[in-house]
Amino acid sequence: MKQIYIITGANGHLGSTIIRYLSRGDCLVRGLLLPSENHEDFGNVTYYEGDITDLESMDAIFSGTGGSEVIVIHTAGLVSIEDKITLDLYDVNVNGTKNVISMCRKYRAKRMLYVSSVHAIAEGDGFSIDSVKGGYATTKAMASQAVLDAVSKGLDAVIVLPSGIIGPFDNGRNHLVQLVKRFLEKKLPVITTGGYDLVDVRDVAKGCIAAADTGRKGECYILSNQYITIPDLIELSGELAGTRVPCSFPLSYIKAFAPLFEWIGRITHTRPLFTRYSLSVLEEDIRFSHEKATRELGYHPMDIKDSLRDTIDYLLYGEAAMIDL
Repeated sequence: MKQIYIITGANGHLGSTIIRYLSRGDCLVRGLLLPSENHEDFGNVTYYEGDITDLESMDAIFSGTGGSEVIVIHTAGLVSIEDKITLDLYDVNVNGTKNVISMCRKYRAKRMLYVSSVHAIAEGDGFSIDSVKGGYATTKAMASQAVLDAVSKGLDAVIVLPSGIIGPFDNGRNHLVQLVKRFLEKKLPVITTGGYDLVDVRDVAKGCIAAADTGRKGECYILSNQYITIPDLIELSGELAGTRVPCSFPLSYIKAFAPLFEWIGRITHTRPLFTRYSLSVLEEDIRFSHEKATRELGYHPMDIKDSLRDTIDYLLYGEAAMIDL
């Protein structure tokens, strides 16, 4: 039986990387794009316009799949480093996920793979909106719980929880790639202490496909890699790119200026690198274990230095630097 993969967020960093891998397989791939996004079909990949917040707009991508095994990989979502839940954040991350669940039920998809976030974890693999902080984490926890609720009612679904994604195939829309890009452009005058668990987008993409194909129904898999401090990340970037590293200041010092960074971002309509919420995350020093994904999915992430080298090469030289995935 022919397999059809439906990928929401097909133009995003993770969604587009998943499509790169699936385009090499013996399957059909359908990518969901917003009407404002453009992509040309190629090989076994066909793009459809739609919006996960508009239920009817997704009929086209789900239609005409009779007789095939349909696997839905839901990557679409808004990432925010702000503290509050905005209307758009809730609509996309929570209502959008519920809409995708509805479409999976309506068109009898074989499986749904939901891409959540380690930010959504409260205790163990659990999800509790009262135990997480920040608008993004709260909406991802809500959406994750909606998926598990649907599983209890018969939906075959699996959840993956990536840590901080970095890697090639993004030009700075990703927050962490934006940090590296600003450094390469010499637009990063200072850095701060603290750190986070980083993982390559290619490892997450392969982990998503493995979870969609062989993960156990109703299970949650952390897709993490290695904790690295911001000073070490930038120092390593400097070594790889041959660029001088800016001064590092303690988190306590940078946090005092966070409201100013946020205000400048609002009046200039630009995204600040540091906010009160993002700095609180860097301060926590949380380590995530991917042992379960390694054991059950064969998940083995690459060395973070190789990931960072490829990120820099892509930012400097574009697609031509990526000879192989």
